Amino acid sequence: MADEYFFAITLKGKSNESYVFDPEAPEDCQGGHKLVIKQVLLGPEATEDEVNVVQVEAMTWKDSVKIPIATLKAGGPTNQVLLDLSFPDPPVTFSLVKGSGPVHIVGLHLVGSPIFEEEMDDIEEEMPDDEEGEEGDEEEDEDDEPKSKKSKTNSKGKTPVKNNAKQNKK
Repeated sequence: MADEYFFAITLKGKSNESYVFDPEAPEDCQGGHKLVIKQVLLGPEATEDEVNVVQVEAMTWKDSVKIPIATLKAGGPTNQVLLDLSFPDPPVTFSLVKGSGPVHIVGLHLVGSPIFEEEMDDIEEEMPDDEEGEEGDEEEDEDDEPKSKKSKTNSKGKTPVKNNAKQNKK
C-alpha cells in the first residue's frame, strides 16, 4: 500500500523558472514514486490580466513530451484549474513558460510501501493458484474443439462433402 504525502510547489519570476520532481526510491521500496497533480492556481500577488502558462515535461511510454497543462489569468474565471494528472515515472519538470506568477501547483506524492518478508511469502503462496487457473483455461479450450467439429457435420454425423465425393466415383 502506498503512502500519501501532500505535494506543493510555487513557480514565480520571469526567468522561465522550473522545478524537477525526481525523488530517489529506497531499495526496499516497492512501487517507487508517483505524482498526482490536482490543482494549479495563481497566487494573490499575480499581475492583473497577465497570462501565465505552466508546462510539464514528462515521459510517455515511448519518449519525453513537453505540453502546457494550465493557462491562467488573474482577475478572471481562469485563476485556477482543477486537474487529475498522474505521473508514475519521474522525473517530471514543471516550468512557468509565460507570465511572472506566482503559480502554485498542488497534488499528492505517492510513495510505494516497503517490501516485507511476510508479504513476499504471501506472494509466493499465491503463485500456484494462478497456475491452476491457467490449466483450467486449457481444459475449456479442449472442450471447444469437438463442438466446432460437430457444426461441420450433418445430422448423421457425416461430412456431406465427403459423401458426395464417394457418390460421384460410383
